[in-house]
Amino acid sequence: MVSPSKRHQGTVRRIREQLDAQLPDTHPGYVCANGPEIEHPATGRMRRPDAVVIPEDVLDEEGLAVDATQVLAVIEIVSPSNAHNDHGEKLAEYPAMGIAHYLIVDPRTGTIQVHSDPCKSRYQQKDPYIFGDSVPVGPWKVETHAFRRYGKAGNDPN
Repeated sequence: MVSPSKRHQGTVRRIREQLDAQLPDTHPGYVCANGPEIEHPATGRMRRPDAVVIPEDVLDEEGLAVDATQVLAVIEIVSPSNAHNDHGEKLAEYPAMGIAHYLIVDPRTGTIQVHSDPCKSRYQQKDPYIFGDSVPVGPWKVETHAFRRYGKAGNDPN
């Protein structure tokens, strides 16, 4: 697997900072953490998202993976070379794990998708946005005006 680019990491950081600022009001004791692995024991599925919203205290527990039943949201930043993973496989696995919110940010196209309402292996709700929008994700908002596209100078939308 190719290491994430600087823009990929910058987007993850921006989202984490915004969610961490809001979580004390909506979900005290929760944080947005960089990709610990998550696992759903009943389905046997394991994934490492770019970021997850989880109880902070699980980061001090023994073991490798966070129980997916404790995850409120997952965030994925699409890589230039592996979009199918985020838009395909993970889009089926995260709802099967019961994760309520899945935010997909695609710097290739400057688009964002918020998936919610998991039912079996699909999300029943999909809301599309573009870079620059104020994006609701469950009880939180993510401001995307500072997000950068791959291969574009500054915040050039083209």
